[in-house]
Amino acid sequence: MNQTYSINTNTLTIREISELIQSKNEVVLSDTSKEAISRCRQFLDEKLKTNRKPIYGINTGFGSLYNVSISKNNLSKLQENLVMSHACGTGNKLPGAIVKLMLLLKIKALSFGNSGVQLLTVERLVDFYNNDILPVIYTQGSLGASGDLSPLAHLSLPLIGKGKVNYKGKEISGEAILKQFNWEPITLQAKEGLALLNGTQFMSAYGVYNLIKAEKLSYLADKIGSVSLDAFDGRIEPFNDLIHQIRPHKGQIATAEAIRGFLKGSQIIKQKKLHVQDPYSFRCMPQVHGATKDTIDFVKNTFETEINSVTDNPNVFVDEDKIISGGNFHGQTLALALDYLKIAMAELGSISERRIYKLISGERQLPAFLVNNPGLNSGFMIPQYTAASIVSANKQLATPASVDSIVSSNGQEDHVSMGANAATQAYDLVENVERVLAIELMNASQALEFRRPLKSSKTLETFISEYRKVVPFINEDEVLHDDIEASIDFLKYYKS
Repeated sequence: MNQTYSINTNTLTIREISELIQSKNEVVLSDTSKEAISRCRQFLDEKLKTNRKPIYGINTGFGSLYNVSISKNNLSKLQENLVMSHACGTGNKLPGAIVKLMLLLKIKALSFGNSGVQLLTVERLVDFYNNDILPVIYTQGSLGASGDLSPLAHLSLPLIGKGKVNYKGKEISGEAILKQFNWEPITLQAKEGLALLNGTQFMSAYGVYNLIKAEKLSYLADKIGSVSLDAFDGRIEPFNDLIHQIRPHKGQIATAEAIRGFLKGSQIIKQKKLHVQDPYSFRCMPQVHGATKDTIDFVKNTFETEINSVTDNPNVFVDEDKIISGGNFHGQTLALALDYLKIAMAELGSISERRIYKLISGERQLPAFLVNNPGLNSGFMIPQYTAASIVSANKQLATPASVDSIVSSNGQEDHVSMGANAATQAYDLVENVERVLAIELMNASQALEFRRPLKSSKTLETFISEYRKVVPFINEDEVLHDDIEASIDFLKYYKS
């Protein structure tokens, strides 16, 4: 029987999100969150009965239309118009995993009771999450500064019976999904549309997804790099802890320790070496992989702060009797972090490709291109081309998006983060790194066979044995595309 996760004021960590996704448990609002949401809504309703002053986005227009007053009779229509008019996304449709994270993170952000939404609205988002009702959202359209306006508008459309959702493998209208569950469309109250659309949940969902995958790929880079080191008949000395304690970067120390652990008991690593040093792509794995680990830690801290924050505007402070318009929707901190993650992960792919290149170079008693009878057989010549192509693409994707800004909303929103572009670029880049590591594993496992009868460590032999169930040793030329795809799937579903 599945358990439920209670959304409350406690810090939600990326590890907890990862476990929640894997368990497929449902979420519920805690009594504390329900009370905070209801109390804030009641405060706002009372405020509107007596207030005669303009309050941004509640009884005024939006963006550069902030000076346009809206009559009390049109406050609900104002919010519905906002959601419809801002649903201007285009491009590819978001993966379901990202949409579900957006739902979770929007629920979390609204649960603090600073946004003025109805409890019913948040509970409907919970219903969407628990029933895997995933609004159709598009990758392009957010500037990452006034919140992720366009993607969050598409997320919100089905609440009012508009837009589209994916449900049980089919794309249906927002109106149809409400009828199927016998739900009435939400009548948005003052401030609600703005609370739903302002926020960083598009950037944050991508960030969380990318971080979960980046941590896994960081582990796999160490493990696959260890197979490559053994297959290349590399030396263990560069991983001695003494070296790393005198340059004690956390990630560097952790990488060296991991590689020593993976290679413990290997007959190959212990044999006498004919060379004094290894190339940097082998010897400097602690320094390069370790730097990526440190970056992942930094980015994780940034996103864990963000997903436990209130990021809409204006913010309602019940105890202080204040409604304050600010800029918590601005995604600069996320844009910079995502760009940093892009660069760090691109380097994991780059150094992996260099190891691939060395393994097929015909050095250290390995046959050229890792195949018997090279010449007649091209062997693993072209997978390195593929890896090089991907690494080159990653260098382009790693170009920072956060250094760009284009004025919007008639100059009122005159500096934007472009964090949404950084988020989608990071997604593509991280997927690419997985592909490069899969090609390295294919090459390293092939090269390892030419070291027989010597064996690697028990840990790595078990790893390769599992891999061999889906990708066999290549005796002569065949269609390697299939083996590359099988290698990618192996890593995608691999559990350490």
